[in-house]
Amino acid sequence: MTCDVCGKEGTHQRYITRSYGKGESLLVIEDVPVIYCPHCGERYMTPQTLDQIERIKRSPENLATKRLVTVAVFK
Repeated sequence: MTCDVCGKEGTHQRYITRSYGKGESLLVIEDVPVIYCPHCGERYMTPQTLDQIERIKRSPENLATKRLVTVAVFK
């Protein structure tokens, strides 16, 4: 794949975990595909990925499962 930022070949897909909101409205989305360029270091998501994230954020009760997680505050 070609990097959308620097135009060089060699980008690849990685999977990350992203969190949105905080407190009672915290939503964690795992295995989010991100395009990574080893040449310029840029990381970005495709429009399709961003659309899917917005869809999940609009209806987390239908598309997510509740799990108990440990949360630490960096101080």
